[in-house]
Parts: sequence; C-alpha cells; structure tokens
Amino acid sequence: MASVLSYESLVHAVAGAVGSVTAMTVFFPLDTARLRLQVDEKRKSKTTHMVLLEIIKEEGLLAPYRGWFPVISSLCCSNFVYFYTFNSLKAVWVKGQRSTTGKDLVVGFVAGVVNVLLTTPLWVVNTRLKLQGAKFRNEDIVPTNYRGIVDAFHQIIRDEGVSALWNGTFPSLLLVFNPAIQFMFYEGLKRQLLKKRMQLSSLDVFIIGAIAKAIATTATYPLQTVQSILRFGRHRLNPENRTLGSLRNVLYLLHQRVKRFGILGLYKGLEAKLLQTVLTAALMFLVYEKLAAATFTVMGLKRAAPKP
Repeated sequence: MASVLSYESLVHAVAGAVGSVTAMTVFFPLDTARLRLQVDEKRKSKTTHMVLLEIIKEEGLLAPYRGWFPVISSLCCSNFVYFYTFNSLKAVWVKGQRSTTGKDLVVGFVAGVVNVLLTTPLWVVNTRLKLQGAKFRNEDIVPTNYRGIVDAFHQIIRDEGVSALWNGTFPSLLLVFNPAIQFMFYEGLKRQLLKKRMQLSSLDVFIIGAIAKAIATTATYPLQTVQSILRFGRHRLNPENRTLGSLRNVLYLLHQRVKRFGILGLYKGLEAKLLQTVLTAALMFLVYEKLAAATFTVMGLKRAAPKP
C-alpha cells in the first residue's frame, strides 16, 4: 500500500502530466490535422500541411488550436492517472528486482485500462469541442453547439444519455495496447542503453521515446481511427449499429472504411498522427525524465534506478 501511495509515484505522475501538456501544446496543430483526416472522410487533401493550410484559410489562423483547453485538460488528467498507476503497479510488482519486457507490458496494459475507464468522458467531450465549428466535407456529420466543457457534458447527458460519455470505450480498451507497447519498448530500449552508459542524454531519451511511439502508433492506428469517429459520435450511422463502442460497431466502421477507401483507408491520417504523436511522445518523455530527476534531486530523494 505504501508503494501505491508513495511520493515517488506522485512525482512520476506530475512529471508525466507536465511533460504531456508541454509536448501537446507545441505540436497541437498536427493533432488537429490528424483528427480532421480521420473523421471527415470526404476531405480531398491528403497531406498534413495541406489540411492545416485549408483549416487556416477557411476557419482562421487560430483554428488549428481550437479545442486546446479541453484537450490539454483531458491529457493532463489522463497522463497523471496513467503515470501514477504505471509506476505504482511497477513498484508493487518489481519491488527492487529486475524489470522485464513482459512485466512492463502487463503493467502498461493494466494502467491503460484504469486510465480508459476513468478518463473516456473527458476525451469524448474534448473531441466534440475540437471539431465544433469545423467545415466538414462529409454531409453525414451532424454539427454541435456547445458553450464549453460543462455545457458539453450537460447536452450529451441530456440528449444522448450518460452512456454516451463512454462512446468509443471498447476500441479504447483495445487501444490500451498502444501505451503498453510504447512503454514496453521505451523501458526496454532504456535498459539496453543503460547497460552501456551511466545515464541517458537528452538526445537518447528523445530518440527512444520517438521510436517507441512510432511502433505503437503504426500497430494500432486503424483502431484509433474508429475511436475518433465513435468519440465524435455525430455521424449518421446505420440504425442497426447505434450502440457506439460495441464490437459490432467497431467491425462495421472498419468494414465501411475498407469498402470506401481500400485497406489504405484504415491508415488515412497516419502521416499526421505519426508526425504529431512521435514528436509529442519524444518531447513528453524528455520533459518527464528531466523534471522527475530534478524533483528527486531538489527533494534530496534517491530515484529508484532501473536495473539493466
């Protein structure tokens, strides 16, 4: 119990939250482009920079940062929960022993499940707010009119029921493999490098963070597309598939995507997603490692070093 409620876990959680907020703020326009490519299937522009130019031209210079606050709020809460759970579970399970790739994967998976169940409502709301006011090519999309985070929660619960706040939970639970894979590769690569040197440089952390996220994103991208569509929840879907987030609906959306655009349609927006998530994850891990190390130094505490 002491390991779960430890000061060290809190430091990791705060450092992870601050790192993710910093990184997402820097690369936020790339996430805006990715979301448009995923949700608005009839958009003709295929590249990240062309989509961003279209958005700025049609919706204004600040449009790429639309929905920044709810996204950052959700991301801060989400990463705090994930980093706290991950490091707490790892402290309880490993207890100073040698960590392994398998243990990192399992701990990452469990932390991801906890994170999804607690924070999905925040992500549903921020997806809606981020796409509000967007000029869509797809006429099947029903526009929204929310005045902010609280109003969005109120309208969704009133018009669609409380369960709508967990739209996309099923693919999100499948997608816990994304951060699990990411942390597995990140921790594994870090252990390998620490065998050869006493500590990692900023460049080392940036590179292994980028590699880990690139692998995880590519492996799980089709489900991320379905997750975005379900969270948005404003498409006029087949009446037989109104249970958003069910396995049947996930398979239906994947099939429709392949039917319209071919297999490559499952990876529409991957360029923007890779560019955004890889750079964001790399910067996040860099800020996280430096902030955590600085905090432990200032507080005069010895950080638990990973065993190679």
